[in-house]
Amino acid sequence: MWGAPLSKNAKSMMLLGSGELGKEVVIEAQRLGVRTIAVDRYEHAPAMGVAHESYVIDMLDGEALKSLIVKLSPDIIVPEVEAIATSVLVELEEEGFTVIPTATAALLTMDREGIRRLAAEELGLPTARYAFANSLEELEAAVSNIGIPCVIKPLMSSSGKGQSVCRKFEEVGECWNNALEGARAKKLRVIVESFVPFVSEITLLTVRSASGTIFCPPIGHIQQDGDYIESWQPHFLSDQQLTDAQDIARKITDSLGGFGLFGVELFLTEDGVVFSEVSPRPHDTGMVTMVTQDLSEFALHVRAILGFPIPSVELLTSGASATLKGDREGEDFVIAGLNEALSLPRTQIRVFGKSLCKPGRRMAVALSSAQDVETARSRAKQAASLLKVVWSNE
Repeated sequence: MWGAPLSKNAKSMMLLGSGELGKEVVIEAQRLGVRTIAVDRYEHAPAMGVAHESYVIDMLDGEALKSLIVKLSPDIIVPEVEAIATSVLVELEEEGFTVIPTATAALLTMDREGIRRLAAEELGLPTARYAFANSLEELEAAVSNIGIPCVIKPLMSSSGKGQSVCRKFEEVGECWNNALEGARAKKLRVIVESFVPFVSEITLLTVRSASGTIFCPPIGHIQQDGDYIESWQPHFLSDQQLTDAQDIARKITDSLGGFGLFGVELFLTEDGVVFSEVSPRPHDTGMVTMVTQDLSEFALHVRAILGFPIPSVELLTSGASATLKGDREGEDFVIAGLNEALSLPRTQIRVFGKSLCKPGRRMAVALSSAQDVETARSRAKQAASLLKVVWSNE
């Protein structure tokens, strides 16, 4: 399944979701002469600051979404977040619009139930044990069956919102409420997964292009409350682990079809490689590729969806990323510490330009490269620690 015809002559690209990852996609698309349209649910989203046009709509409102797309008629539609009326994208694809990687892939991956059933039940990939629940009572029964500890998540969310590790049965109610509060789409349905005793977590960036399927060197990452705080590349895998990881990534992305970059999340365990999730777009942990590879994940994504060849991807150096997160909510702030952070060698800072700060929200990232991963990780974490959100009233 290789999806829609190639789009080398595409003149316009619409991003549905305009955060920090979309911002880099817009920049790469403009480098190849594409007119960019940034859409999100709030004003002044990061990609809106660099796109040719921008629009604010509720992307879960199917009528509003379809009306805007039909009105602007972009050559390519690129979903960048989960909170989208994906059934509308399926309709529009049937009417001739090009959705990246495909409308069906967007539909499946933006709902944890769809992708979990595809991976485990149709493709037979190794996954955590799982169950779904539509009420607190059903969740309690599912947790009793799956066992403690377990992970409880909303079906649709991003950056770890609504995700909890339930370590004792008395926490089930709190986890249920947290999942509903963190859900992008207000569905009264959650997924509960058995806790995988992993040695490490990786992201295997997988690119489907006119040249076939290629893999970036594995990226290690650490998550906290379901959201990444640190990543590095390369992450060491044995020959067997790498073979198994690439086999899983190829199977899931072949099944989804289409062109573009996919972020395949995997657990490395004592017993083998286990599939976790897949995103049909650049991955937050992959921001490290902006300082490690000859082509960043954003450049790879844009080349692939435009139909250009990607014969290879080369790791130029080891590198790492570390994030700055907000500690409170407000709008009157600046990101300080840039002078100190940029004094570190081989270090870059990306300030995302978000107009609203919230507790736990990523506001900037430090990127460092070095001869070895450990030096890069230490340097990136040091750079991130020098950054801070400064409020005007302090």
